[in-house]
Amino acid sequence: MANLLVVDDELGMRQFLTHLLQREGHVVRVAENGREALELLREQAPDLIISDIRMPDMDGVDLLRAARESLPEVEVIMMTAFANVDTAREAFLLGAYDFVQKPFDNDLLKETVTRALEKISLIKEKEALLEENKALIQGQRTRGKLGNIIGRSKRMLALYQMIETVAQVQSTVLVTGESGTGKELVARAIHDLSPRAEKPFVSVNCGAFTETLLESELFGYVKGSFTGANANRKGLFEAANSGTIFLDEIGEMSPAMQVKLLRVLQERKVRPVGATEEITVDTRVIAATNRDLASMVSANTFREDLYYRISVIPIELPPLRERAEDISELANHFVQKFCAPTGRILSVSENAMRLLERYSWPGNVRELEHTIERAVALEGTHSIEPERLPEKISNYNPYRVAEAMEFPEEGINLTAHLDQLEKTYVLEALRRTAGNQTNAAELLGLSVRSLRHLLDKHGARALTAQMRDERRGPDSTPRRRATDQGPRRRAEDTGEFAAGAGDGN
Repeated sequence: MANLLVVDDELGMRQFLTHLLQREGHVVRVAENGREALELLREQAPDLIISDIRMPDMDGVDLLRAARESLPEVEVIMMTAFANVDTAREAFLLGAYDFVQKPFDNDLLKETVTRALEKISLIKEKEALLEENKALIQGQRTRGKLGNIIGRSKRMLALYQMIETVAQVQSTVLVTGESGTGKELVARAIHDLSPRAEKPFVSVNCGAFTETLLESELFGYVKGSFTGANANRKGLFEAANSGTIFLDEIGEMSPAMQVKLLRVLQERKVRPVGATEEITVDTRVIAATNRDLASMVSANTFREDLYYRISVIPIELPPLRERAEDISELANHFVQKFCAPTGRILSVSENAMRLLERYSWPGNVRELEHTIERAVALEGTHSIEPERLPEKISNYNPYRVAEAMEFPEEGINLTAHLDQLEKTYVLEALRRTAGNQTNAAELLGLSVRSLRHLLDKHGARALTAQMRDERRGPDSTPRRRATDQGPRRRAEDTGEFAAGAGDGN
């Protein structure tokens, strides 16, 4: 059954065609001229128009022209008792399906209508298949590129949509989130779904290099620019040309490197160390950090202009504790991953899974992955049981902190409380390490630079020297007073203390 529109200025012909076509099972509407037909077209698009050519007000050829403009896919059969070659040629040029001369044979008209509708049906089927194939290909592509990012929670579904959208533009992206949330996986997925997918994806940890080494890594160097530079070396920006560079831990970048990176982002040019000429690069930048860059901007430890340059599109990854509904899927994924090399078949018992879902996962997905890897290695049966999990997970009590905490009836200044708590942990880490900043930073899971920022924030930098003096004892050579001039002042200005071997910086 199809929706047909019959257009003819003769009442008898309209009635005849309506009767004939309704007997074939079609729904038929009628109009006595082209203008009336156009009004009906606006109300509902028909599958096929059967129209006379010679009509008052608006003839069939004008109707055909107007119908094709608004409904390019509609088929039109033209009828006339006054056919001529020129009229037929014009009708076919405008896209008419066929031309029927009055008086016509009923069977011939029905056959012409059937063939026109078959053509329409084939076109619709082809379009549906193309859309289905397009959706299938896109789905396969998306699943393939996002396959390493696991989770079906609302937060993760929103993240997938963001990744797919951001991948199609060239703007700089800043990925934030706690350690272990999968920032590099997100960056790689954005690259793989982008038009740059066939070009290089280059990753660099900005916190793993000194300022000098990071500059040469990012921008390259020329032969003879420094000791050991025996040949020209291409930098990572140039290596990622036409592709994507992922700057992980960008919050650890020194102020001097921040300036140089800002210029690269603005000018799209890099200058290798020791070179006099710049190299133009077309590299998309995705940055990531687990630090609060906005707070660092306020503290003047991160450039404001660079912050806004890299955070054109911010993406925040939720910690695992905020998407506990994804834990079971993640756990099963990692079980399969670590069983695959040996062909083992393992599952996670109901009791063990309950413990995994209850735990807070401060190390996020990375911690869960390592936990499952350990359990798979230790489990000798076909099911991971609670005893294969670390004690901190099997004995975890999510209410322990809450039970031990006192909450005043009058309320609490949360900001001040958290600042005090932060200071307490920093000082305790320094006390346990006898003022060694390197070891204290390791206890706190921070870089030394971040620890020094906190020491300055809480006015506690001088305590490190005091703690080291206490470690020496009263008989040791006294340290030079902070008010003294000379080498001591110069050492402090560089953040170094002549306190003996092994002291942190």
